[in-house]
Amino acid sequence: MSETVGILTGGGDCPGLNAVIRAVTRRSLDRGCRVVGVREGWRGLVENRVEELGQREISGILPRGGTIVGTSRTNPYKSEDGVTRALATTKEIGLDALVAIGGEDTLGVAARLHAEEGFPVVGVPKTIDNDLSGTDYTFGFDTAVFVATEAIDRLHTTAESHNRVMVVEVMGRHTGWIAVMSGIAGGADVILIPEQPMTVEECCDELRRRHGRGKDFSIVVVSEGYELTYASGESRRVAGEPAATDQFGHVRLGGVGDELAREIEERTGFETRVTVLGHVQRGGTPTPHDRVLATRFGLKAADLVEERAWGQMAALQGDTIVAVPLEEAVKELKRVPPEWYDVAKAFFG
Repeated sequence: MSETVGILTGGGDCPGLNAVIRAVTRRSLDRGCRVVGVREGWRGLVENRVEELGQREISGILPRGGTIVGTSRTNPYKSEDGVTRALATTKEIGLDALVAIGGEDTLGVAARLHAEEGFPVVGVPKTIDNDLSGTDYTFGFDTAVFVATEAIDRLHTTAESHNRVMVVEVMGRHTGWIAVMSGIAGGADVILIPEQPMTVEECCDELRRRHGRGKDFSIVVVSEGYELTYASGESRRVAGEPAATDQFGHVRLGGVGDELAREIEERTGFETRVTVLGHVQRGGTPTPHDRVLATRFGLKAADLVEERAWGQMAALQGDTIVAVPLEEAVKELKRVPPEWYDVAKAFFG
């Protein structure tokens, strides 16, 4: 009897998920395996919601955004009998291996299931935030940076036309990778990220210095996880719904751009507008780079299944796809190092 390989995608969607699904499915089918898609992340394993994946199901999905098997932020360790039900589903459908595609939360569950239950799982690193340890880059990140950079390019022209400060809020949660990379690529005049808490006063000083040199417009890029920081030592995080958390304990970030724009206009007198890019960074077709990276990750994951290398994750190190332990990938966030921020700061003001 052929082995059954399951594929799930968890957490926020991002461009390139379908490319991974396609690669895992193609290689597994070529090896005579049966492939099933687990619907809506870990929820599908808890609730026994699976569907067959064959050549027809994966045809034409390479350039598509989103995920054909759906996703959710379900944590089986936070739902009643979630782990027990997930293990029961695994036995009932005869699942021999699972490829979990996700970020720190999805892969954190995978690592724990492997460590505590001996679960036959391998991982693929997915997040637009690029904050997973163990891999140089995650797929989805390049597309998000491309979208943000294009938006910054467009905002330059309207900012210059109206002599305005344009604040651009980008995603990234508790790391500033999208803000730094898109800010450098788009020629931002100030970039604010969680790892480098520049004060509001320092930001305004940079803008005044720029305007003093005859530049009557400015672009400020701020990461959603940046805490408004002041010279007094006060700092505060802006969240859309401070009381609401998901099953992994995350608050819904968003709104720091509006607060920052208000501070800039009040302190400098410069007319200021804000653009929140939000979920457009997650949606749409993946860039060629993300399609290729996701495909390489998917093939590696299928190979790890073939090798019975449970508890491992496909990762990019240099230009090589390697295997790293899931525990290593989720033990800490990969933050923007000072040298990257120094590149951005060279063009502030």
